[in-house]
Amino acid sequence: MEPSNPTPSNEKLIDSLVSGIDTCNLNLDDSTNEENKQEKDSVGVKESTNNCDGSECKNTASEVLEENDSENKSDNEEQIPTTEDDLVDELAMKDLELTYTEEDRQRLQKEAEVFKQKGNELFKSGEFKESALAYTQALRTCPLSFQNERSIYYSNRAASKMKLELNESAIEDCTKALELNERYLKAIFRRAQLYEATDKLDEALADYKKILEIDPLHRDALFASKRLPDQIQERNEKLKDEMLGKLKDLGNMFLKPFGLSTENFQLSQDPNSGGYSVNFKN
Repeated sequence: MEPSNPTPSNEKLIDSLVSGIDTCNLNLDDSTNEENKQEKDSVGVKESTNNCDGSECKNTASEVLEENDSENKSDNEEQIPTTEDDLVDELAMKDLELTYTEEDRQRLQKEAEVFKQKGNELFKSGEFKESALAYTQALRTCPLSFQNERSIYYSNRAASKMKLELNESAIEDCTKALELNERYLKAIFRRAQLYEATDKLDEALADYKKILEIDPLHRDALFASKRLPDQIQERNEKLKDEMLGKLKDLGNMFLKPFGLSTENFQLSQDPNSGGYSVNFKN
């Protein structure tokens, strides 16, 4: 007869322990997987809010770029021709022109006139940068042998540059125009105005006098030739006073260690020669 409460064998004990562990592991795995799934889902939500795909995302990015571009253009857009825009390589043109026939020259001159007319229209509409570029195209197209026409293109480009306040560059264009046609009245007058605007009064007066040699009744040149001499003298007197003031300061610096100053010296001008003499006084 067997006992009522038999002691379990070792194998049964091991089987019961293992089955408990397996159940525990399964529960843990399920809970862990659930947590990972929830975490991934939440990450996915975040990624979907931070990232976009399709046309909507592209449109948003392009709108930002376009907005930045428009701000940069409005703030930084260059309104004047660059040196490259302005370049007319006459040396290269001279070599190329050796290959032209007379028919080629005539054709190119007509093409240059089209650029000139376009420049005139742009100038009238107030598009001065574009008009300057059109005149540059005319200069690059017109053969060098058409000196009178090229003189007009240079002078017209100078007029556009005057409106853009590119005075020094406009002076160069006027000078180039006059090298091709020294009696070109408009170019002389424009250069005279530019010289005066840049405080080169002596050069301006010289140009106004040239105008009067060609046209003695030129009203603006007549007025300027009477006005400028007094302005030049006033400017020269001012420059002289400034120079003497600097020389006086320099002299006092050297004379101070000797207990002297420029007040001990009298500066007198000879009315005949216009020269100066210095006399010492105690």
